[in-house]
Amino acid sequence: MFVAKVTGSVVSTQKVDSMTGQKLLVVEPYRLDTKDRQSLITTGRTFIAVDALGAGVGDMVLITQGSSARFTPETGKLPIDCVIIGIVDTVSIEKNNVYKRQ
Repeated sequence: MFVAKVTGSVVSTQKVDSMTGQKLLVVEPYRLDTKDRQSLITTGRTFIAVDALGAGVGDMVLITQGSSARFTPETGKLPIDCVIIGIVDTVSIEKNNVYKRQ
């Protein structure tokens, strides 16, 4: 599981039938800044994730990848590799708030 920021969306009018109606978002995983351990910074990677919750651009979310992405009731039969499974409210590291949803 990773913390990621939603940075965009993908529209695909041609796709396999099982993906019809699935909202696709661009997500960018974040990690703890090892220099100060006070903030989250991007990993520099991006993924396309199925949105099972109604997240939007700018939201910090929890994502899971690989076969785990197909373990939710909403995604069990979808040909996917990444799914949004939570919208993050706060992230605390060593009693320090490094992210708070606005």
